[in-house]
Amino acid sequence: MLIPHPAVLRRLVEEYESALAEEAERGGGASPRVQDLAYTLCVSTGTRHVGRALEAAHRLLAATLPPRSQAPDIGIR
Repeated sequence: MLIPHPAVLRRLVEEYESALAEEAERGGGASPRVQDLAYTLCVSTGTRHVGRALEAAHRLLAATLPPRSQAPDIGIR
């Protein structure tokens, strides 16, 4: 299995969790952006469920990522 770059994975997790929190505040269903982020997380971690994808992402990040101040900004938007 390919392993995503830690900086890319961290940014993806942050964006997903932020978008999910915003939707929870609004009380709406999953937006296309949240669905896209969930799909990308699943593909990036080799899983089929976003919960498992997040668990895998957090495990990978804990094992491979330097402290946030040292992570490069790769400009994913």
